Amino acid sequence: MNKRLNPSTVPAPFSRYSQGIVTAPGARWLTVSGQVGVRADGTLVEGFEAQYEMALRNVIGVVEAAGMKTSDIVKLTTFMMDGSAIVRAREIRTRLMGDAAPASTLVLVAGLANPAWLVEIEAIAAKAAPAAKAAPARRAAARKSASKTKGKAKRKGRR
Repeated sequence: MNKRLNPSTVPAPFSRYSQGIVTAPGARWLTVSGQVGVRADGTLVEGFEAQYEMALRNVIGVVEAAGMKTSDIVKLTTFMMDGSAIVRAREIRTRLMGDAAPASTLVLVAGLANPAWLVEIEAIAAKAAPAAKAAPARRAAARKSASKTKGKAKRKGRR
């Protein structure tokens, strides 16, 4: 499970996000490319709020396709054209992501790859490996390492 960090030695988050996230050893990682306000059929939705919601739904769709949940998102980066839309973006993010509070960066930009796009959101997610699956993998790696060491010792003794 990912652990949120909001230490008292740094400012509290300004909205629903965490100052840092610690992931479990051996976690499975997913990097989501920047998503924009375009439906699966390729049509662009109109207006900032609709584009922000569609972009975030697209991020969530990629995360879910990887067998993960919004709580597995450890980092969101949002690129927006209009700074006056920040409050609306936070409201939409809270509505769609619930209690998830990934580390987050919001960048105001002069433009995106397509002038019709008003927002782009990228993400990183991490999901801890199930304990039952992780243990055999560690044992197999240990056996392989021990086998290599044993082989080197035998070769050394022949010289």
